[in-house]
Amino acid sequence: MSDRDSLAPVEFIPGDRPDEPPEDGIGLCLSGGGYRAMLFHLGALWRLNLAGYLPKLKRISSVSGGSITSAILGLAWSRLAFDHNGVADNFEPLVAQPLRRLAGRTVDRPAVILGLLFPGRASDYVARAYRAIYGAHKLRELPDSPAPRFVINATNLQSGALWRFSKTYMRDWRVGGVVNPDVELAVAVAASSSFPPFLSPTVLHLKSTDFAPGSGAELQREPYTSEVFLTDGGVYDNLGLETVWKRYATVLVSDGGGQMAPQERPKGDWVRHTLRVLDVIDNQVRSLRKRQLIGSYKTAPGTTEHREGAYWGIRTDITHYELEEVLPCPVESTLKLANEPARLARMQRTTQERLVNWGFAVCDAAIRKHVDGAISPPTGFPYPSARVG
Repeated sequence: MSDRDSLAPVEFIPGDRPDEPPEDGIGLCLSGGGYRAMLFHLGALWRLNLAGYLPKLKRISSVSGGSITSAILGLAWSRLAFDHNGVADNFEPLVAQPLRRLAGRTVDRPAVILGLLFPGRASDYVARAYRAIYGAHKLRELPDSPAPRFVINATNLQSGALWRFSKTYMRDWRVGGVVNPDVELAVAVAASSSFPPFLSPTVLHLKSTDFAPGSGAELQREPYTSEVFLTDGGVYDNLGLETVWKRYATVLVSDGGGQMAPQERPKGDWVRHTLRVLDVIDNQVRSLRKRQLIGSYKTAPGTTEHREGAYWGIRTDITHYELEEVLPCPVESTLKLANEPARLARMQRTTQERLVNWGFAVCDAAIRKHVDGAISPPTGFPYPSARVG
């Protein structure tokens, strides 16, 4: 491994050019974390909208709960009425309301039960539930340039590589790529949020002829090209960094993931023991990527490792930004929100609104501190009566 590789928060693969500088542009990464992250990211997007930043984004890369949010934004994009300042005044009904409706419904537990009792996998029933907000719309209906490219990330369990869904392709660098895939948005998001072990895997049934000739490396062959076994995108890249950090000079990261709590007596049964092991792995990988991301912000400008941008997390203390005008977000209240379970389980209305408010407030502080100090402070929360606690 070169020094260049060790400094980067992503893995370089054949075809990447790590020594070339990134291109100008802003990319946004949305992490996983179930409904908790979905709503936290909704707040961040709400703030970016009011700041006129949504049309400035070149790419939105997402995993798991972040993909639920990203996909609804992508589906609504062509109907968002952006004014001359880049602000869409119909953001709330087109983006926030569908996500709020989904957050009022438990998806994960019924999907597991139905997957055990009836034909199909749990992930099939997750996709069925997602059709309540995405309908039967497909990847090809995501917007064209100059809108951002929406990249929904899953993990290929066969190759161990990242599987990317977008409007124009889905691919894994080892298996190859399918051009203009005929895949439902609900299925792509279900694959991205197929959290193991209960909701995983999502299986795509394809044909070898679907893949562009010569688009993969050593695994572009049966059975890798006929049945693709996918799991949660956060297994490979829990911040959704891969497709943005490699390409763009400005990287914004919204992290709605949790933090592993200590456990005095870890459980010995295989289910709870496996979940604890997965928590340890996720916690360590997330921490490493975060440290390397922050390091890239601090690296000297002009180097290939340097990125502009900002990171904000659900466990951030807003006072650390040292801004005079921030929305009131007591850390004891925001930590309570950060400790909400990372499930696809019904949330109370007030909790939903507080998570949205918290994402809105901390995104605002991070952007004004590290990206654009000319942005005016917000006048209040999206849901003023709920505050953050």
